[in-house]
Amino acid sequence: MDILTVNNLWMMICTALVFIMHLGFTFLEIGLTRQKNTLNILFKNIFIITVGLLLYFLIGFNLMYPNFGEGSFGIIGFSGVGLTPPLTNNVLDLTYNNGFTFWTDFLFQGMFAATAATIVSGAVAERMKLGPFIIFTVIYVGFVYPIAGSWKWGKGFLENLETPFYDFAGSTLVHSVGGWAAIIAIWLLGPRIGKFKNNQSFAIPGHNIPLATAGVLILWFGWFGFNGGSVLSADPTKTSLTLVTTCLAAASGGVFSFISSSIIYKNYDLTMFLNGILGGLVGITAGADLMSPTNAIIIGAIAGILVVLAVALIDTCKLDDPVGAIAVHLFCGIWGTLAVGIFGDLASLNQFVSQLIGVIAYALFCISTSFIIIYTLKKTIGIRVSEKDELKGLDKSEHGISAYPEFRLNE
Repeated sequence: MDILTVNNLWMMICTALVFIMHLGFTFLEIGLTRQKNTLNILFKNIFIITVGLLLYFLIGFNLMYPNFGEGSFGIIGFSGVGLTPPLTNNVLDLTYNNGFTFWTDFLFQGMFAATAATIVSGAVAERMKLGPFIIFTVIYVGFVYPIAGSWKWGKGFLENLETPFYDFAGSTLVHSVGGWAAIIAIWLLGPRIGKFKNNQSFAIPGHNIPLATAGVLILWFGWFGFNGGSVLSADPTKTSLTLVTTCLAAASGGVFSFISSSIIYKNYDLTMFLNGILGGLVGITAGADLMSPTNAIIIGAIAGILVVLAVALIDTCKLDDPVGAIAVHLFCGIWGTLAVGIFGDLASLNQFVSQLIGVIAYALFCISTSFIIIYTLKKTIGIRVSEKDELKGLDKSEHGISAYPEFRLNE
């Protein structure tokens, strides 16, 4: 079997693994929220992956890989190649990146594109109108995410710093891009009814923790493709190391979130354990190919502790994130990005400064664009369901049916 076929086969397997992550996100979000909003969450996640792929073909791929010309500022461009890709029966004519085809590269990157909106879906669960969420998803996935991605992966200005910004698989380019939008969205939305009373925070338990647990295990499984595919080849040494660091960071993140939450809250909180695993995965994603196994354990451990502290901070700020998306994707995404300058093959002061520049650039862009989109929707068509509809549940108010018509579970 020639190297082109091997690389292409590995990338297609990784594409399928990343696709499976959308099932994991869906299960996690359903499990950590109430049963009366289940169908609404299912609808949003199906919408995100279907429309996300179409948008990425028509617009996103062209914005993300614009072939910035000489003299360009490397901020925004449009290539047009995604609209008229090379149609040929000769597989060698389709060879694109490190020996795999144009089509494989498009599909792999397209699976990443929808993730940013999926992160926001979890944060705004149980109280955002479906229509405004759909409009937000179309704009954010179609335009904001790929423009931001072009700054690094499309060889834009962050790639062309004196010490190039580095983000192997998307701690910032995917996870923080979704996390910044999520924090703006929940600030503009406000908390769910009953979340905060008399300056106290009250837990609103999810209705299916086994399903949430399954979601996290599916996400971990999918991360083999998310990080493993970002090697962009089937190189055995690089791929093996990447998968080892990914798994060790996940394990370490889970264990240290469990330990730290047990010390702080005096109980064994499975949801913190689960989000700690995800925090470790997000944290290692920026530098999974650069780290030693020991580095990965340290990065994961700090990410796991950070998740616990970030959840407490978000509650203190009277922000309501039902699934912990901001703690996992934003806080751990920032940490993982900065960790590239502290640990691993690129560790240096210059690299840390470049990582910090990247974090700040994405923060400014994503905060401003998401605020403009969501604030405009709030002032025009409204973004939050009525109090009556929220209490009834979004399944009934937005869709007219229940996800569990034969059962009467606790709301």
